Amino acid sequence: MKPPLSRDLAPHPPPGGALGTSLKLWIVLTRAYESVARHAADDVAKHGLTIPEFGILEVLYHKGPVLLGEVQRRVLVSSGGTTFLVDRLAAKGLVERRSCETDRRARYVALTPAGAQLIARIFPIHAARIARAMRGLSSKDQQHLTVLLKTLGLKAAEGMAGGPATGLPRTGRAKASSAFG
Repeated sequence: MKPPLSRDLAPHPPPGGALGTSLKLWIVLTRAYESVARHAADDVAKHGLTIPEFGILEVLYHKGPVLLGEVQRRVLVSSGGTTFLVDRLAAKGLVERRSCETDRRARYVALTPAGAQLIARIFPIHAARIARAMRGLSSKDQQHLTVLLKTLGLKAAEGMAGGPATGLPRTGRAKASSAFG
């Protein structure tokens, strides 16, 4: 027989209504992200890379040489984290830093020939792996979900930047355009 629980230790049913719906969405969204992220992480790990390292290589593959600050905005890693990742990729011979001719304080990051060869070889396979992970939704559903999630992200970031949207204390400011643009 179970001992009686104090009132503080008794289970509390989850909230209902809009609050319960929001919490359920958060849990489902997190679990879906983690499931797809495992596919991505497993794929890039086969090549001795982490997701953030792969993200930098992908940015450079699609954009060409990019200012270090732009790399940071695109891969959503802190300034110090970006520098650390670029250092690791440079040590692997995959990227190099280049000076900016018009601003000696600015530095570009560019793929080396070895980095260009690696990302050109692995990116199509990686993209196909992500597509397979997303196959639970039709292309039309994926497009619709993209719009919904972009709206969700922008509104959530707007709530952070504009003050407490729900009366909760603000813990920081978010850039609405960086992650969802």
